[in-house]
Amino acid sequence: MNLKVTGLHLEVTPSLREYIENKLERITRHVDHVIDISVTLSVDKLVQKAEVNVHLSGKDIHIEASEADLYAAIDVLMDKLDRQVLKYKEKLTEHRATGSGEASQAQASL
Repeated sequence: MNLKVTGLHLEVTPSLREYIENKLERITRHVDHVIDISVTLSVDKLVQKAEVNVHLSGKDIHIEASEADLYAAIDVLMDKLDRQVLKYKEKLTEHRATGSGEASQAQASL
């Protein structure tokens, strides 16, 4: 997994980067085929904004969150990302769980 953390109008400190990495561990527990993650942090007057682009095998997810505090924005962002990844994983497993065509019919007749 490649992780890229960039800051617009702010410096990404090691503690901020570590906080993001710790939060992303939750995502990598759900899905093991994460290819690339790009996190962009920005400051615009009183609004702190966090964005993430996650490139999974077969799916790209883009999520944004804005809060007054940057750490709160990251928390909201990771909660949204967690829900989207679980939704993607559920769709993937439902698709594979339903058998199709001759293979499932042949096995049912045995």
